[in-house]
Amino acid sequence: MKPFIKWAGGKSSLLDEIQKRLPNYIYSQDFCLIEPFVGGGALSLWALSELPHLKKLIINDYNADLINVYQVIKNNPNDLIEHLKKIQNDYDKLTDLESKKPYFYQKRDMFNQRNGSDIEQAGLFIFLNKSAFNGLYRVNKNNQFNVPIGSYKNPKFIDEDNILNISKKLQNTQILTGDFELVLHYIPNDLPCVFYFDPPYRPISDTASFTAYSDNGFDDNEQKRLARFCQKIDKMGHYFLLSNSDPKNHNTNDDFFDELYANFNINRIQANRSISANGKSRKFISEILVDNVLK
Repeated sequence: MKPFIKWAGGKSSLLDEIQKRLPNYIYSQDFCLIEPFVGGGALSLWALSELPHLKKLIINDYNADLINVYQVIKNNPNDLIEHLKKIQNDYDKLTDLESKKPYFYQKRDMFNQRNGSDIEQAGLFIFLNKSAFNGLYRVNKNNQFNVPIGSYKNPKFIDEDNILNISKKLQNTQILTGDFELVLHYIPNDLPCVFYFDPPYRPISDTASFTAYSDNGFDDNEQKRLARFCQKIDKMGHYFLLSNSDPKNHNTNDDFFDELYANFNINRIQANRSISANGKSRKFISEILVDNVLK
């Protein structure tokens, strides 16, 4: 299985590094996995596919439109597939970008009105995700999706087998929408829990800010609140792993996360992206992975 959407900051490329830092017991002992910022769900989908000892999965995201897609894939995959087939057929009849633009912006307006059925909204979400610029999901303060059309010639909106496989695997998954601390109320009493936190990243520079996955933003105060939540998880005896940007890419004296997570393990890993779009000045950057495994 693979993520059904493109997602800025998606973790498919970092799965190997994440897997190295998961506790060994997940391969031999029943456990629960909790993702409070599920996004594209790369880790959860991998775990559902590859870890037979995963007995409970809890996913959450503040983005209610995204969570609706997960719910529809879980409960109504065939209806979603048929809806996407119609969109695909209509879009493929439009032969060039200029003719596709009115269709795209009409669908974007329909999505932002949010008065369609759950299935219709899920279909529009996937359509916009696959046809908008760079696969971005970005909203303004009024929660209006505002990404312009991308330049893709023949985007594909549907992978039927993937959606059906994900639907089967999600049947025993608890799907929540709200603040990340919400998951605390759903922790099972009879299983050890592994938390993976992939929050909106802290901007690595003043000009590189992108945290508009939802209309509530995620500033430094929110990053500090998340750190306090990780401390609470640690005291409860659960394992956590957290990923974020590395401020030292931009300012070697910026110890924001080093101070915030001073009591835990902080590893810097090379990310598969770069600071500059200019090939000549491009340099790969590091990201941080924080965990509470005893050294």
